[in-house]
Amino acid sequence: MKIQHPLLIKAVGVAGSFLVRRLGETIDYHFRYEDPLVDPEVARRLGHRYIYAFFHEVMLFPAHYWAWPTMHILISDHRDGELITQVVKRLGFGVVRGSTTRGGARALREMTTKIEHDNLCVTPDGPRGPRRHVHQGLVYLASRTGLPVIGAGMAFKDPWRARSWDRFAVPRPFSKAACVAPAAVVVPPDADRDALESCRLEVETRMNRAMDEAERWVETL
Repeated sequence: MKIQHPLLIKAVGVAGSFLVRRLGETIDYHFRYEDPLVDPEVARRLGHRYIYAFFHEVMLFPAHYWAWPTMHILISDHRDGELITQVVKRLGFGVVRGSTTRGGARALREMTTKIEHDNLCVTPDGPRGPRRHVHQGLVYLASRTGLPVIGAGMAFKDPWRARSWDRFAVPRPFSKAACVAPAAVVVPPDADRDALESCRLEVETRMNRAMDEAERWVETL
């Protein structure tokens, strides 16, 4: 069923943000940073800024743990985007509409003006995949903004999985969660097509390696 009525969308946003917040409060989070300075809590104290990338399937991890107004999350213009916007705004994120594949030019302009002092959050395989693939729009955004990319891997222990393209993960209450963050990828401001593709592949490789490490780690917790 497609939800279109503004009041119904608002109600879903209120209920969804409440459920995400209550569920997130039960999760035991663990972190491993190759560079401790990229930890968002450290970075915001020091005034360092990054693009934090995580795959679509694990968005409930940062949706609870990193829900700060200084985190601007890029949400697609696809038909379910307004529902997600209503949820994440109530969780505490800043929001920019667009994606790395659609509405990108407008989103880039809006992000460039909003992130003078803040960070960005992007799901580079969203909104429709392929799963765990990094679209080139992410590295183009990094090139234009000058922000390094932190491609984090995140995992929940034995989550419920949706039958969707991304196998969306919903953590079980009182379970464990792990995040592995590799070193930042810096994209040159003058990167041409070949350089962008090289950076895209590097981000994707690091993210998938971090996902594998996070999934192995969380099973040992």
